This record gives sequence, structure tokens and C-alpha cells, in this order.
Amino acid sequence: MDFSDNAEKQRFELEENGLTAFATYRRRGDTIVIPHVEAPLPLRGKGTAGRLMTAIADYARDHRLKVAPLCPYARSWFRRHPDRADLLA
Repeated sequence: MDFSDNAEKQRFELEENGLTAFATYRRRGDTIVIPHVEAPLPLRGKGTAGRLMTAIADYARDHRLKVAPLCPYARSWFRRHPDRADLLA
């Protein structure tokens, strides 16, 4: 798993099997606003987007940031992970 913050494109990226899943973001003070999460078709259904969201949550916690998930997938991920609810803006 290769997770990175591509600040130039304003997106978090996770590379798996030579393909990149990503979550676009905007910074608003100490909050990361996530309007879109996307995984390439070959990675869908394999947990890649979930691993990306886990990495984003870890990043937010490590940097003392909050997350505002606007994307339906990101919102549902946080609903399935109540242990990360403290990160929600």
C-alpha cells in the first residue's frame, strides 16, 4: 500500500497493483473536506477505497485535523467505523 498526499492535485492517493485510487479534498482551516472518492474499476470491490479512507483517517488523526465527508462513500465509511467518529467536523 502506497499512500500519499498529492497536494498539487489536492487529493489523497493510494496506489495498489499499479493503479491509483484517490480522494479529492479541500482544506478549510483544520478540516479536510472530501467531496469525492474514486477507485479504478479493476480495484473496485477489493477494499481499496476502504484502505484509502483508513489512511486518510490516520493522516487526519496524526495531523490533528477533522474530516468533513461530503462524498456518499466517505460518509458511509465513517458510519461503518464509529471508532473514527471523533474525526468528523
